[in-house]
Amino acid sequence: MAMRIEDYGFISDNQTGALVGKNGSIDWLCLPRIDSGACFASLLGTKDNGHWTIAPGADDARVQRRYRPGTLILETEFHTQGGVVRLIDFMPHRDEHPTIVRIVEGVSGTVNMALNLRVRFDYGWVVPWVRHHDEGISAIAGPEGLMLRTPIGLHGKDMHTEARFRVGAGDRIPFVLTWYDPAKEPPPAVDAEELLDDCEATWKEWSDRCELEGDLVEEIKPSLTVLKGLTYQPTGGIVAAATTSLPEQLGGERNWDYRYCWLRDASMTMRALVEGGYLDEARSWRDWLLRTVAGDPNQLQIMYGVDGTRRLPEMQLPWLTGYEGSAPVRLGNGAADQFQLDVPGELMDAMGVARMAGMEPDPHAWSLVQTVVDHIAKVWDQPDEGIWEVRGGAQNFVYSKVMAWVAADRAARRAELVGDNAERGRYRSLADTIHADVMAKGFDSDRNTFVQAYGTKALDASLLQIPIVGFLPGDDSRVAGTIDAIKQELVQDGFVARYLTDDAASDGLAGTEGSFLICSFWLIQAIALQGNLDEARGLLEQMLSLRNDVGLLSEEYDTVNKRMLGNFPQAFSHIGLVNAALACEACTS
Repeated sequence: MAMRIEDYGFISDNQTGALVGKNGSIDWLCLPRIDSGACFASLLGTKDNGHWTIAPGADDARVQRRYRPGTLILETEFHTQGGVVRLIDFMPHRDEHPTIVRIVEGVSGTVNMALNLRVRFDYGWVVPWVRHHDEGISAIAGPEGLMLRTPIGLHGKDMHTEARFRVGAGDRIPFVLTWYDPAKEPPPAVDAEELLDDCEATWKEWSDRCELEGDLVEEIKPSLTVLKGLTYQPTGGIVAAATTSLPEQLGGERNWDYRYCWLRDASMTMRALVEGGYLDEARSWRDWLLRTVAGDPNQLQIMYGVDGTRRLPEMQLPWLTGYEGSAPVRLGNGAADQFQLDVPGELMDAMGVARMAGMEPDPHAWSLVQTVVDHIAKVWDQPDEGIWEVRGGAQNFVYSKVMAWVAADRAARRAELVGDNAERGRYRSLADTIHADVMAKGFDSDRNTFVQAYGTKALDASLLQIPIVGFLPGDDSRVAGTIDAIKQELVQDGFVARYLTDDAASDGLAGTEGSFLICSFWLIQAIALQGNLDEARGLLEQMLSLRNDVGLLSEEYDTVNKRMLGNFPQAFSHIGLVNAALACEACTS
C-alpha cells in the first residue's frame, strides 16, 4: 500500500517528475515525459506495479526530510540505532536521457541498507527483461529501457532486483538510473557527484532570480519552485499536477489525470511567475499558450498536452487497484472535449498580465485576441460545463459569464493600447452587455449574494473571483454579501468547499470530495481586497500549516481524516498560495 499523499516528496528535471516517500521508496515515475507511461506505479496499485526503495533494513528508523534551499533536491535522513544515513534524491536537468540519481551518504555510525527495485513499464503492466552488466543492470521492454549503474552488487529475485550493503560515516554510494531507447546504444556512465553539483547550481541560479520582497517571501518561494518543477521545459507548458488518479474521496470514483496543461490556470500562473520576477518562465508559458490555441476558436480546448497535443482520450487501467482502493485509475481526460466558457477569459487575462509585466508583444497576438473575442460574442450566452467540469449537464454558470466579461474587458483595454478605437468601442459594448446580464440573472438580491448559476439558489466558491478579476470592486456591498454567504454556507471545518454537492449543479458523479485548497486561497484574496488584513493573514497562516514537511500541497484536504487528497503536488494549490500571499503583502503596503 502506498503512503499517505503528504508523506511524499517531489523531484523534477523540468520534463518529468517522481514521488519519493518517507520510506525511501519512489512509487511514481513517468518516463521520458511527465505524461508518458509510468515505470513505477505502486502509488496506484501494489509494490508489484513498480517501485524503487532504498532504506535501512530495520523498520524503526526515525525520518527527517528537507529540500536543499531553493532546489528540488530532496534529502531524507534515517536515524537508526546503529547510526544516521542520508538519502539524496534528485533529477539532473538534461537534454535527452532522463535520469534519477540517488546518493546514500553515511552521516554517523554504521547502517545496514536494503535496495529493492521493481521496474514495471506501461503503468505497472509490463515486466521487462533484466540483464546484468559490469556496472549494474538494464531493464528492457519494447521501446523502453532503463540502466541502473552502481558500485554495489545487485542480484535478481522473484522478478525484482535486490541488494544489501553497509554504510559507514563518510561513505557516499551512488545509484544512477537512466532511461534510454533500447534500439540505440545505452548512454555513457556519468559522475553522480558532478551531476549533484550541477543540479544544485542550476536550481540556485533560478531561485536567486526571485524578485519578491516582504515578510512572506520565504513562504512563497517553495511554491514557485514547485511550479518550476511542474514545467515542461522544452515547450514552457505547466502541468496541473505530476500524477493521475489520486482520489478526491478515498475509495471513490473522482479520480482524474492531471498531467496536462489547463488554460484555466494560465492567468493565475502568469501572475504568480511575473510577480516573482520569473519573466523568462512567464514568457515561455505565454508563448506556449499562443502556439497551442492557434487555429479555429471553435476548436479551443480547456486543456492540452505539454506539447500542445489536443487528443487526450480518457481510458481506464483495470490492472491498477487505485490509491487505497480508489478506482478507476484513469489515463487521459475526457473533460478536454467540454465547452467551458471561462477559458477564453483566462487566456485574455493571461495575455494582459504578460503585457503589464512589460513583455514584448507577440506580433500575432492582436489578431488572436480579435478572433477569440469575436467567438465569445457568439457564444457567451450559452450554457457550459463550467470551471468544475461537471458531467451532469451544462448550465449558465455565473463564473463562466464573468470570465466571458473578462475576455471582452481585456480586449477593450488591448484595443485602446493599440489605438484601435472602433474595436475598443465594440468590445466595451460587449463587456457591458455581459456585465448587465450577470447582474440581472446571477445576483440574488433577497440574499445579497451572487449564485452558482442562473435560476439557482446554490453558492459556488468560484464567485470569489468576482473582485479578483475586477468584475466588481472588493469593497462593493454585493461582493461583501457574497463573501459573507460563502463564509456561512461553504466554509466547513475552516475550509471552503467548491459547492454543496446536494445543493448545486450535478457533477454527474457519486460520492463527496475534500475541500479544494484553491477555494480557500481565493477567499483570502477576496478578504484582502476588502482591506481586512488581519482576517486574511490569519486564514493564510492556517493554509500554510497544511503543507507537508517539505512544503508541498495536494489539490484537496480531507477535513474529517485530516489528510491530503487529490493529485500531488498540485499547481493550482501552489498558485493559490502565491497569489493569496501576494494579496496580503499588497494589502500591507
